[in-house]
This record gives sequence, C-alpha cells and structure tokens, in this order.
Amino acid sequence: MEIRVGQVAVHYVEYGTGRPVLVLHGAGVDHREAEACFESGFDGIAGMRRIYPDLPGMGRTSAPETLRSADDVLDTLLGFADEVMGGTAYLLVGHSAGAYYAQAMAERRPAQVAGLALVCPLLPGLRDVPEHRVVAGSGELGDDVFRGYFVIQTPEMLERYERHVAPAAALVDEAALERIGERWALTPDHAPAFAGPTVVVAGRLDSTVGYAAATDLVGHYPHASLAVLDDAGHALPHEQPELLRALLTEWLARVERLS
Repeated sequence: MEIRVGQVAVHYVEYGTGRPVLVLHGAGVDHREAEACFESGFDGIAGMRRIYPDLPGMGRTSAPETLRSADDVLDTLLGFADEVMGGTAYLLVGHSAGAYYAQAMAERRPAQVAGLALVCPLLPGLRDVPEHRVVAGSGELGDDVFRGYFVIQTPEMLERYERHVAPAAALVDEAALERIGERWALTPDHAPAFAGPTVVVAGRLDSTVGYAAATDLVGHYPHASLAVLDDAGHALPHEQPELLRALLTEWLARVERLS
C-alpha cells in the first residue's frame, strides 16, 4: 500500500484489525526486517492492526530532494501517522534509528500515542559502546555486514539476515541517506517526556549504539521498564525473540490496563 505525504510516497504493509501499532525499522533496511522481528511478538494477540512503513530513502519509499534532515523525515512520519491512524491512538515501536524517530513522535503527539517501545534505540550522546564480539558461531559465516551486525552467528541467524535484511541493501537511496545524515540530529522541542507505558530494550553487546545511553531513559520516562539483554547485539530482535516477545507482552498488558 502507499500513501502520499507531501512529496513523499510512503510505502507500507499492514496486518490485522483493531488498535493500530506503528513499527519503524532502522537505517539501511526496510519494513521486512521490522516485520520479521516484531510480527512474532504480536502473534496470537487479537485486536492489533500492525503497520510497517518503509522509511524515506529505504525500501519502496521515496526521498525527494525536499527531505534534507531528520526533522524532515520526522514531519513525514507524523503526517503518515495522521493519515493512516485516522485519529485513533496508536502504539509506537521502533528499532535503532526507528526508535529515535519514535521517541520524537511520542513527545510531539503524546495524546495520540498509547504506548512506546524502544529497541536498541539510537540516541544522542552515545557512550561506552562495546567492541563487537561474537558469542556463538565460528565468526566465519556470511558477509562482512552480517558478521558486524550479529553476535550470534549461527546458520539460523544467517538465514534470517539473508531473507529479511540483506535484500533491502539494493533498494537504499544512498545519496538521500547521506544528505539526511548530514543533519541527522532532531531539533529539540523541549516537550515533556512521554508519560504513557514505555519499554526500553537494549543489547549488552550492541556495538552500534551500546546500552549505556539507553539506561538513562528510565529516568526520562516516568512509566518505563528497562531490559538489558546479554548475548544480544544490535540484532537483538533476531537473536533474542522470545525475551523480546515477553517484554512486549508485558508492555501491552500495561497499555491495556490504561485503555
């Protein structure tokens, strides 16, 4: 499916009916990775309309010259949410750069967001990012991107990478991402912290964004749960799906209690 937001044609897929759940993927991939990682987390939960867009410049979503900063991407995502949700309060899930945008969306439109889930979030002021370390496997499977992304390097993880991650590389608009990346920091709007049910999940071995900065979010969000998972890197949703599912289930229960 496709919706036009300004000059951007946003491609997305959706499943199910009921309360909307907007899931945002990270940089350099497309909706297929988020779909592969989070659909299992919502499996068996009735009344969830899961929506997976391709972010601008990735997958089948365009990134015209008018998009020149992260602020422009954020405006596009807010416009997309306005169009697709139809005024219904929605759940917001983000992985990596998708989590960076999800935080800003929740703080700018708190009345429209019923709950916030941040997985391996990209954050300003990253610190104490560990060196990449393989904890399972020979370290010789796959290509350089796989070996630098996953800390669990088994044939099963390689199959997930080759099916859900690698195909997106050919669709990335590198020039657009470079243009936007030159102004990747969102402009602070000094809004109050999102006060709804929140969960933050980080990988202890995440060599892309680390986990230390994510722990600070517990003090920022008044109703946040935090989990730092060992034997998980930036590919945590692939590497620890059962733990992620349990954390999302608990988060959804908190959202339901406040509905």
